[in-house]
Parts: sequence; structure tokens; C-alpha cells
Amino acid sequence: MAANFMLFFAFYVLTPLLPLYLSEHFGATKDMIGLVLSGYTITALLFRPFSGYFIDAFPRRMVLMVCFGAFAIFFAGYLAAATLLMFTIVRTLHGGPFGALTVANSTVAIDVLPSSRRTEGIGYYGLSNNLAMAIAPSIGIFVYHLTDSFTLLFWIAFIVALAGWLVDATVHIPQRDIVSSPKKLSLDRFFLLRGWLLGANMVAFGFCFGVLSNYLAIYGKEVLGITGHTGTFFMLCSIGLMLSRLQGAKALRQGRVTSNAGNGMCISLVGYTIFIMLPTFFPGSDALMWTGYYGCAILLGLGNGHLWPAFQNMTINVATNSQRGTANSTILVSWDLGMGLGILLGGVIAEHLGYSAAFWTVAAVNALGVATYFVATKDFFLRRNLNATVR
Repeated sequence: MAANFMLFFAFYVLTPLLPLYLSEHFGATKDMIGLVLSGYTITALLFRPFSGYFIDAFPRRMVLMVCFGAFAIFFAGYLAAATLLMFTIVRTLHGGPFGALTVANSTVAIDVLPSSRRTEGIGYYGLSNNLAMAIAPSIGIFVYHLTDSFTLLFWIAFIVALAGWLVDATVHIPQRDIVSSPKKLSLDRFFLLRGWLLGANMVAFGFCFGVLSNYLAIYGKEVLGITGHTGTFFMLCSIGLMLSRLQGAKALRQGRVTSNAGNGMCISLVGYTIFIMLPTFFPGSDALMWTGYYGCAILLGLGNGHLWPAFQNMTINVATNSQRGTANSTILVSWDLGMGLGILLGGVIAEHLGYSAAFWTVAAVNALGVATYFVATKDFFLRRNLNATVR
């Protein structure tokens, strides 16, 4: 958890300031900034399926330490990048070790958790992501306003990531049999075919968050009449995420992952629906509009916080022990694919039909994901579940 917190702290402490850095330091235009920063996500998405195979096929400690070491070193690359082209290359390549490391670290966390507490432990492990997401951007912005130094921020990210590598170096990983590489590699070594419907369901929920996270500010300004406060929205969303892990701990401890997932997606559906209908519910009332706006942030955090560990647990429990890395990469790739589709299609819909239509599409896709889960995905999991203590 400590290493995972440092991993995501190093990532999020720079995230809100990189567009400003590219604009001020290199004079990059808005479209160029988007192109430079998107390379990181694309590379992470490409690396994740292969990282699942490597974490299963090679000693996990070695894979983890190599990935974490590379992730830390790339922050030093930002300090050395003297041109926009060099920065673009470093940033794009940095997505590779990040994508592999998120799979490796979570897989090792599953390995070191006792089997009797694994379901609950995965939920608590996710708290470290949420805590980093809640505080790191604010700390980064505070340090920048205090010092006006991007160099200091890059050093902070590098040192924190290096500290995470040192923490992971102390983890004792149980011995296990290495998966022997088959003569012919199959798709199942890179994507868990036994969990394909769980992955498809996760694409729908990733789509919704992709639209929300990228178009929230402009939707708030153009449709809701709310300028700024996007940071506060996501801070409250992170608080909801953390509260959900504590609230859902008992259900996860008892192995009730299907009910936890169902509760989470229903809460998210309510949150998205209320958010989209805010102009209808509270026309002309600023106080109620603000209350609804921030209330939806907490609801969406609560929903995703219940949903994520439940789906991760379900995907892991339809995989054999030798496929835990593949299971982890499958759920992460599914979420990333949904996020990418949300960013792409959300922009296309907004361009031709407006931002209201884009967010109504979010509600429709979320409702489709909920319906798919209760009609098919829940039974799909229960038929393939390999863990009798999870239901």
C-alpha cells in the first residue's frame, strides 16, 4: 500500500501542471499539449496486456523491481529533456513502465495477502490510489505557487518514486511455480478469456468516467453555469472513494463481491443521472445547484469505490493462481479502453450534438452496464468462480 501510494503520488503530483509546463517552457499549443500527454496513456494501454504475461511467466519480484526502477528513472528524464521533442519521447515512453508497474504491484499485493483476507485486502489496497489522487495534485499546485519551480516538482516526483521502489524492495514474496512458456502463445496469456464479460462490463463504466473526467469543467461552465471548482469535485469524489472502501469492507471480508459490485454500480447510476438532470431539478437556484453538484461527486466516488475492488476480485477469482497477472492486466486494460472511448466519442458527440447529449450518453451507457451486470455478468462470474469463499 505504501509503495502504491508513492507510485500514484509521483504520477498525480505532476498531472495538473504538465499542460502549464509545456505551454510556458516550450510554447506548446493546446492541440500539441493534448498530443504530447496522450502518448503516456496509449503506451500504458499497449504495455498492460504484455505485463500481465511477464508477471505470470517470470519471477514477480524481478519484474516488479525492474518496472518500478524504470518508472522512477523516467522522472529524471523530464529534468534532462531540453526540447519539446525530447520531452514528448520521454513522456510517451514513461507510460510503458507505469502500465506494467500498476499490474505488477497489484499482483504482488494479492500474492502477499493471506487468502482468508484477500478479498477485503484488495479493497484496502485501493485506498492508497485514492489517497494519492486526493492530495497529490493539491500539493503539486501548492509547491508550484510557492516556488514557481517545475524542476523542484520533477525532483519531488523522482524522489517519491525512488522511495516507493525501496519500500517494495523490502516485501517478501512467497515462492511460486513459474508458468512455463508454451510453444505457441495464446491470446489467453495476454487477456483473460475466462473473464471477457467482466472486462466488457468494465469498458462501459470506464467510458462513463472518461467522459466525466475530461469534459466536466467545460460541461459545468456551458451547461450548469459553474465556473472552476473542478478540483473540489474530484477531491470530493476521492473522499467518496475512500469512504466506500471502509463502508464496503465488511461485505468484502465476507466474500460478498457480487452484492458489492451491484450496490456500487447502482449508486453510480443514481449519481450520473442526478448530475445530468441538475439543470432540470434546480433551475435558477444556485445553492441547490452547488449542493447537487458536490453531492453527485460523493455519490460517484462511493459507487466507483464499491465497484472497482469487486470487479477486480471477480476477475481474479475466475483466473487460476498462475494467471493473476493476466487477470489484473485484463481489468486495467478494460477500464483504460473504456476511458479512451469515452474521451474520443464524448468529444465527437459534444462537437455535433452538444455537451448535454454527451452526458446523457454517459447515463445511457452506465444504465446499459448495470443491466448487463444483473442480466448476464453476475451469473457469468458465479459459473466460473474458482473460489468457494467468494460469492
